[in-house]
Amino acid sequence: QVQLVESGGGLVQPGGSLRLSCAASGSGFVDGMGWYRQAPGNQRELVARITRLSTTNYADSVKGRFTISRDNAKNTIYLQMNSLKPEDTAVYLCNAQWRFISGTYYYDEWGQGTQVTVFS
Repeated sequence: QVQLVESGGGLVQPGGSLRLSCAASGSGFVDGMGWYRQAPGNQRELVARITRLSTTNYADSVKGRFTISRDNAKNTIYLQMNSLKPEDTAVYLCNAQWRFISGTYYYDEWGQGTQVTVFS
């Protein structure tokens, strides 16, 4: 199985920066990982995803401001968030797709979420 631990959320003023981390642990093989966010009253939405080969995709709303990266040796992803806006305020959740070493079926695992609040 795989467990995810997120860190790095907090309070920041508009235009500021934050860096989120998500570490995956356990015996499973972790493939794609990503960040999603959910604001009160809104649906969960994709922020950014990254494959093991570091192919990335981003939501249009964060392109040019956020950067996702990955350290495969540590099974950890990072989300560098710059030029933050009030509309970026949400709970940010880490996601990982993983399988048992000898298996072919992929499972989805979610972290507990970390709060990001952008306020003036």
